[in-house]
Amino acid sequence: MMENDKPAGYANNQALRMSKVWPDATRRDSDGNISFHAMDSADLVAQYGSPLYIMDTDEVAHRAEYFVTAARNAFPNTITHVSFAGKAFLSKEICRIVTSKGMMIDTCSMGEMRIALAAGVPGRRLVLHGNNKSDEEIALAIDNDFAKIVLDSPDEAARVERIARAHNKRAKVMLRVTVGVHAGGHEYISTAHEDQKFGVALLPAGQSANVLTGEYDLPDEVEHASASKPDDAPRVNSLYAIPPSQKDRNPKLEKAMNALADGPAIAALKDVLKRSEWLELVGVHSHIGSQIHDADAFVEAVGRVLLLRKTLYATDGYVLPEIDLGGGYSVPYLDSDESMDVAATLKRIAKAFTAEIMKGLPAPVVSFEPGRFIVGPAGVTLYRVGTVKPVRLPDGTVRTYVSVDGGMSDNIRPALYDAEYEAELANRFGSERKVRARVVGVHCESGDIVVHDCKLPEDVQRGDILAVPVTGAYGRTMASNYNQVPRPAVVAVSHEGSHVMIRRETIDDLLGLDVSQ
Repeated sequence: MMENDKPAGYANNQALRMSKVWPDATRRDSDGNISFHAMDSADLVAQYGSPLYIMDTDEVAHRAEYFVTAARNAFPNTITHVSFAGKAFLSKEICRIVTSKGMMIDTCSMGEMRIALAAGVPGRRLVLHGNNKSDEEIALAIDNDFAKIVLDSPDEAARVERIARAHNKRAKVMLRVTVGVHAGGHEYISTAHEDQKFGVALLPAGQSANVLTGEYDLPDEVEHASASKPDDAPRVNSLYAIPPSQKDRNPKLEKAMNALADGPAIAALKDVLKRSEWLELVGVHSHIGSQIHDADAFVEAVGRVLLLRKTLYATDGYVLPEIDLGGGYSVPYLDSDESMDVAATLKRIAKAFTAEIMKGLPAPVVSFEPGRFIVGPAGVTLYRVGTVKPVRLPDGTVRTYVSVDGGMSDNIRPALYDAEYEAELANRFGSERKVRARVVGVHCESGDIVVHDCKLPEDVQRGDILAVPVTGAYGRTMASNYNQVPRPAVVAVSHEGSHVMIRRETIDDLLGLDVSQ
């Protein structure tokens, strides 16, 4: 491509918006430079070094506000809470941004708790998760009046009760349940099936989940059962208002509730209620996975959680005030990926609150926990190109290996989840002819892949800058010092300019941890 031979759309030297996987304020100018809020990638790398995490804080604020508003609009007749899942990416600045837009914050470690508290977030807007919480973490949550501590196993209530009594404070708790709905883009991020570490099962071992599947509202023209077999009669006390008339009975609903009444989740909830002097049961929690692309799995999970709520009222007369539906709302990583319409998804979830399953009960507070959706698309990683090596493959084709100055230490997701990303030359257009490329890192590991497969200009060369979008979630937060490589800086960009959010690690930092003689 000649110097003045611009791609279509650049004839008047205007900067054009990038595709949907880039932050909204990303542009490519007539010279091929990719910029963020009019700050060129090359200038940012020159000022802050590389590799470099870019976090568009305007994008974060917009996405947080959008989700909070979408939840409120989907559930106009009840209270909604939206918590930011801090595991996706957490800093004091991010805490302040998302809470300013009406979000709470989910934490799952002492570090995350301390960062949120250091940012000035009050405990009433914080949540503690975790399948193996320490006594110190539980105590910190109780001392700071966290909105809820999410119990993850049947025996955890006793531990929290003991710590609450020692601190002379009543703790608000919620039980995480596994609803048996399988969802998520990879086995490791699908979290509602039974064979994994999180939550308490709804049903007894060996009980088919089919009893919980389907609709419970019956058409008006279909009669409810005229009689029930003894085995199908509800094994719940009179608190469940079974219609006195047999024709008003709903055998399918009663059978599902009978199954739940014998399950581990109800047993765990009953145990919490026995400890009410020191534990306040505020709800149940369900998180079915990550990178979920449509509403079907959410709708199925909602039905089961609401059925559990109805069953607990039937057995113990206790109305769970809140149901937390977790996160998992997908974002596109490639231009070819579908984009989730969160507003439409939340409205579909709202429709799962059917008349039959809600009959006789007040509407609960409904909570959500997006993380990736808020920060993932706001992040871009900039790399400096090093070695460029064409490799001939057994089939006769050529793949060009483009090495960059980062890798699996700053983004483990391609190695861990086979995650796919795109890459763009960020400091110029490059040649019109493209080559099949694989972007790889600096580490002594053949699986050190940043982008498995992409098209890059044939003349990509040492010193060029590559930009990889959608790295705002689970990039810096899962980063490591593999091969003793310091972790990159995180630089915030916005309409106000740029500044360091998290500083770059140095070799001195690594040596400072090595205290042996």
